[in-house]
Amino acid sequence: MELSNKDVQIQMASQLSEQSSREDLPSLLIQVPSRTIAGFDCVGRDAVTPAALNEQNSKDTVISIQAPATPPLVAPVRAYDDTQIPYSLSLSMPASPSGLHFSQFRAASVRRNEAHAAAAPSDTKQVEVQSPRLLQQTRFHSQPILHASQINDGARRAEGTRDKRFDPFKTFSGRLERQLSNLRGWPLDPMDLGSHHSKISEETDQVPGTDRYFDALEGPELDTLRATEVAVLPNDEQWPFLLRFPISAFGMVLGVSSQAILWKTLATAPPTVFLHVSLAVAHALWYISLALMGLVSCIYLLKIVFYFEAVRREFHHPIRANFFFAPWIACLFLVQGAPRELAQVHHGVWYMLMAPIFCLELKIYGQWMSGGQRRLSKVANPSNHLSIVGNFVGALLGAKMGIREGPIFFFAVGLAHYIVLFVTLYQRLPTNVTLPKELHPVFFLFVAAPSVASMAWAKINGEFDNGARIAYFIALFLYMSLAVRINFFRGFRFSLAWWAYTFPMTGASIATITYATEVTNVLTRTLSIGLSGIATVTVAGLLVTTMFHAFVLRDLFPNDVSIAITRRKSKFSKILAHFRSSSSDMKELVLSVSKSPNADSDSSVTETDPSVSKGKAEP
Repeated sequence: MELSNKDVQIQMASQLSEQSSREDLPSLLIQVPSRTIAGFDCVGRDAVTPAALNEQNSKDTVISIQAPATPPLVAPVRAYDDTQIPYSLSLSMPASPSGLHFSQFRAASVRRNEAHAAAAPSDTKQVEVQSPRLLQQTRFHSQPILHASQINDGARRAEGTRDKRFDPFKTFSGRLERQLSNLRGWPLDPMDLGSHHSKISEETDQVPGTDRYFDALEGPELDTLRATEVAVLPNDEQWPFLLRFPISAFGMVLGVSSQAILWKTLATAPPTVFLHVSLAVAHALWYISLALMGLVSCIYLLKIVFYFEAVRREFHHPIRANFFFAPWIACLFLVQGAPRELAQVHHGVWYMLMAPIFCLELKIYGQWMSGGQRRLSKVANPSNHLSIVGNFVGALLGAKMGIREGPIFFFAVGLAHYIVLFVTLYQRLPTNVTLPKELHPVFFLFVAAPSVASMAWAKINGEFDNGARIAYFIALFLYMSLAVRINFFRGFRFSLAWWAYTFPMTGASIATITYATEVTNVLTRTLSIGLSGIATVTVAGLLVTTMFHAFVLRDLFPNDVSIAITRRKSKFSKILAHFRSSSSDMKELVLSVSKSPNADSDSSVTETDPSVSKGKAEP
């Protein structure tokens, strides 16, 4: 190949022997100028951007192909009319290089025509005349040659259109889908076996144990990931809304529906008749709580349908498991605060609402007694009162509806387990996880069970007797012991679970109004109005805070890292724990080294002054 300033000549010299059977290039490709072909891939000279190529392409570039010594005879090409051409040709060719254009074959065809003018003038002329008519029907489509890397990148982009990192927590793309695939005999995708998606799938196949929740999480609600832990899901970006919607959202319904009962009691109870409270306020709160209950229930049902693995992890959470009683307790509150008389409500409604509570109690209370990882001495926390208070709320509603045996049964079950839970929370074993020193709104759940139990027993027995008074006084004392320490309830991150801690204050207010009905004096009336006002202001302030976080800060539903912990402790946390232990050893070593110079100085003093050593040795 020889390159010159004026042209580039590519000479192909082939030594053809007489025995060679190699056929010459078709005359069609040699003689036909490329610019006369419509639709051919011709890159203009202006498309070449490098400076070196612009300088070379500014002049005519000639490609000449040397003809063999003895050119073969070219058969005359039959002339076709446009109507006689049976078909058209379609050639798929790769894109031409930037420095070698097919448009330059025009000069090459001219040189070729001059060389063969004497040999076959008639044949060449016939080809030049007839071949453009045939090639006008030909279309040339250039196809770029794809490399393996480009194909893989395209496949990745096609797969990247849908984020698969949250699939293990989905109902139809997670563990259930893999089980159905195994039952059908479908093999797993080999591309996903070693990917990050498969690692998350392994972590979500089994729910972490109770010890793992305590090791990986911290805080009174176990909703904060420890610094030494790594979440299964990416924590640096926002998760899907359903995956961030917790079961503790039903606490909002508990707070609003209990307020509806409180205002209904204020409007109808004799000790507070002088306030002239209208029932319209209670009815408005009841309709608001009913709409809120429908909204929260629909959203959480969607979470059960689409993210069942996340719901399963919430149910095994030591604290979140107790909030599964909240929807049914809220329904009991809605029935009790309904505008119509409770005596007109069908008894089947009560049995229908108490059946899920009974099933949950068989599960939760059975784990408390089994002695396994979820025994009561290990998982006891103030939120366990939610699993207790449902018995007393159901007993109170059943007694108001005229049911006799059912309320007594649930009252007995709730009383037995409340005594055990109360003693367990007071007597924390040294091997258990200690409660935080700072108080938290969760501690108000101590007031819920005895206050509702006093009203339930008074309704079952027909009067506010000594048994009801004992339960009420216990609740009142616990309420006062928390109220005098109000300064300890500062510095906590807001969460939706705080709504579940407001209904115990409302329950204590309603119990005080019930007690004031039996013992009517200035003190009981003042106490009734005071506790009712505190409960109302607390709920109103919590409502404003919730709206502020929802619409201003937009962090009402943060990433729920409590359900995204790993099943086993990560290597990073082990290394960090080892580093911390080694750092403590280093501190001891530094202290020992710092003490050694003093010891050396003392020894030097004793060597120089033997009297000092004698003085020290003598008594």
